[in-house]
Amino acid sequence: MPDEVRRQPRLEVLLLPDNALTHLPARIGTLTALHTLDLGHNRLRAVPEELGDLTALSRFLYLHDNELTELPASLGRLTRLGYLNVGENRLTALPGTLGAMSGLIELRAQHNRLTRLPETIGSLAALRELWLRGNRLSELPAGVAALTALREIELRENAFTAVPEALRGLPSLRRVDLRGNRVRQLPAWLAELPALEKLDLRWNDTHVPDDLLRALEDQGCVVLR
Repeated sequence: MPDEVRRQPRLEVLLLPDNALTHLPARIGTLTALHTLDLGHNRLRAVPEELGDLTALSRFLYLHDNELTELPASLGRLTRLGYLNVGENRLTALPGTLGAMSGLIELRAQHNRLTRLPETIGSLAALRELWLRGNRLSELPAGVAALTALREIELRENAFTAVPEALRGLPSLRRVDLRGNRVRQLPAWLAELPALEKLDLRWNDTHVPDDLLRALEDQGCVVLR
């Protein structure tokens, strides 16, 4: 990262995608006025703990399409951040401090190696969109049931054999994408989701009972299978 950048303490937007970066210096933490940071499409294998010093980040943090195997716990200090994209990396887990990022509206962690999500994800009261395509998930933590603002969840191309129980009762959930899993049966409570508009079950071998299908369609939900 050029020295000229590090001499800009009032810098608010820093865009460094597609630069083949392999290292991010700890001094990134001195750019405390940043509200947007784009480090996507590089070759970063790690990001420093000092990333958590950028507490003014409120709009976007792009870390997607790198070679990250873990994220620093200090990300939990980014309580104002609205959008986080850590997709297309090599992550096997997300930090438990994720739940402290209370401003998150959209979280993208698609195409990683995630086998689980932290229980603390249920503390993200403002979260509206959760994108998890192309991981190794077979269940969601019970804490997801507390995401009352969640509107859309993408679980495509994972290892689910059932619709996650944690989605039951979510009042704002509009779209559920379960394409490319191994879901065989559907729970009757799907018809109780008051805002559900689209349920995508393509590329599963799912039995959809006629009465459940009618109930979903009667409330305006499109079922794709």
